[in-house]
Amino acid sequence: MSDDYLRKPFSLAPAPAVDDPQTSASTNYTPATSTFSNTPVSPYLNYDSRFLRQAQPEFIFPEGANKQRGRFELAFSQIGTSVMIGGGIGGLAGVYNGFKVTNALNQTGKLRRTQLINHVMKQGSGTANTLGTLAVLYSACGVLLQYARDQDDNVNTVIAGTATGLLYKSTAGLRKCALGGAIGLGISSLYCLYLLAQESNNTNSSSPKFL
Repeated sequence: MSDDYLRKPFSLAPAPAVDDPQTSASTNYTPATSTFSNTPVSPYLNYDSRFLRQAQPEFIFPEGANKQRGRFELAFSQIGTSVMIGGGIGGLAGVYNGFKVTNALNQTGKLRRTQLINHVMKQGSGTANTLGTLAVLYSACGVLLQYARDQDDNVNTVIAGTATGLLYKSTAGLRKCALGGAIGLGISSLYCLYLLAQESNNTNSSSPKFL
């Protein structure tokens, strides 16, 4: 061991730091910044970290595409919902009619239970079939009109509703066919008026109101 430390004067000053290549590299490191903003680029993942903080939705739509589902995409849910609603309504009506008939005939026990099941199955399937058929006709007419006119608006809804009523009653004679078309026209027109009223309420609520 050398005695050089005895010849040096005593001092309370801190010793000079030793040049360590790893320490100097870490202290002199300055994270690179993005060319688009002052957000630092991660040295480990090697990409701009600003892409992690996106406030916009992550769904990608082609340029010029509509961000809402069209009539063809909505047709499947509309048909299925109509069938389920028709089955539920018809089943409840079948239960009511079954109790009414069995009470009138004084039926009890297994015979009454069988009659109730028959009424529920028959009326439930009939109502589900009716509403499902109307939904298929309406969806088909709406999809064809959308492709023919290249736009989806309330005009397609009114025409599709009217055509659905005409087609559904087309085999029952001219008078009933016209009556079905009128019913379809009225229901579709009321639905379009409801949509227009709802849109106007939304626009009025977003705008400032003056008393």
